Amino acid sequence: MGEPAWVEHAIWWHIYPLGFVGAFPADQPPTPDEHRLSRVVEWLDHAVALGASGIALGPIFASRTHGYDTTDHFRIDPRLGDDGDFDRLVTEAHGRGLRILLDGVFNHVGTDFARYREAVDGGPEHPASAWFRRRGADFDTFEGHGELIALNHANPEVVSYTADVMRHWLGRGADGWRLDAAYAVPDRFWAQVLPLVRRDFGDAWFVGEVIHGDYPATVTATGFDSLTQYELWKAIWSSLNDGNFHELDWALQRHNEFLQTFVPLTFIGNHDVTRIASQLENPAHLEHALVLLTTTGGTPSIYAGDESAYRGVKEDRRGGDDAVRPEFSAPPSDYTDIERSHQYLIGLRRRHPWLHTATTSALMLTNTQYVYRSAAGSESLVVALNVDDAPLPVALPELGVASGRVIAGSGAPPQEQITHTEVPPQGWLIVAPLS
Repeated sequence: MGEPAWVEHAIWWHIYPLGFVGAFPADQPPTPDEHRLSRVVEWLDHAVALGASGIALGPIFASRTHGYDTTDHFRIDPRLGDDGDFDRLVTEAHGRGLRILLDGVFNHVGTDFARYREAVDGGPEHPASAWFRRRGADFDTFEGHGELIALNHANPEVVSYTADVMRHWLGRGADGWRLDAAYAVPDRFWAQVLPLVRRDFGDAWFVGEVIHGDYPATVTATGFDSLTQYELWKAIWSSLNDGNFHELDWALQRHNEFLQTFVPLTFIGNHDVTRIASQLENPAHLEHALVLLTTTGGTPSIYAGDESAYRGVKEDRRGGDDAVRPEFSAPPSDYTDIERSHQYLIGLRRRHPWLHTATTSALMLTNTQYVYRSAAGSESLVVALNVDDAPLPVALPELGVASGRVIAGSGAPPQEQITHTEVPPQGWLIVAPLS
């Protein structure tokens, strides 16, 4: 695994800036002199208090609507502010020990992208036309969206442009890039771009948005450090809703295979999916999902608001993302139980950095009760999840663990040393083996 050393300790707090600061959707778009990106600075102490070590930003570059229709990759979206606001955010974040991850859209551009306007106005023979794919006589689009024009990734100028954009913002203080819709871009394009960037920024981290497929092969072919782990995301909420831990165990076995090649970006919520508190049928299972996120291998990401059990359902319609991308007001002055659970479990993850590459093995498995070991080298934790209405007896010696100490759990306070315990109905437990 060739990822930068700092990523072992990375836990992202992920925000969608345009929604977060009320810039989109908005009846009256804000102007640059409102400096709304500065509102993110007001939340940095909250991210630190949660235990995050980085801020993963959604799109912040000039666009017409939701940010994924970029019109100028070198300009901060005027609805957010200007370069000075970005510089302040980086300075304030780094001053708190927080990394910055940017969201780059290089599969397609918006219809106001300068080269596209040149191509439209200049006709098929204009040099700018070579920047874009065609479908017959028309310009190709991203998944049929007419306002998203697909770039021609075979064009060396597009390769150079993408590398220039990445280097520009890394030079201004960013620490890495999430690469949007990476699944729609030829692998060879990334394999050309990333070495050009790494030549100057060898400590940068690159994660590709990939929904499904042969993840290890994609990492090998592209040179990405990481990919978005949608398979595990789906298995977490689906297994909890259906009372089917066999699905989760299968996904974790796949996850183990991925970890042999790379460390995935893991999450239980992001800006593109229904919020986990709305996705789960039983609100008590929000902690179970968080336990899975924080005790399995990966680079975890918490979607802003999920730590407060924000609700929101993604719908397949225009504006269907708005409910999961709300505006945020002031940071909380006091924490709720679920926020304190996030603090504790993120803290547990930070105290056990070996979990970054930990693989899991099932020690006990039924539809509704699951005990697994997360291990890396000589380190391990035993995690018990119970979504049954009956208690789950845990006899550690029968699971190959002589004794242990409870370090977290519902209805089970920490104990000095145990060999037997019980997980309450709809509860969970984390045990540190003692021998």
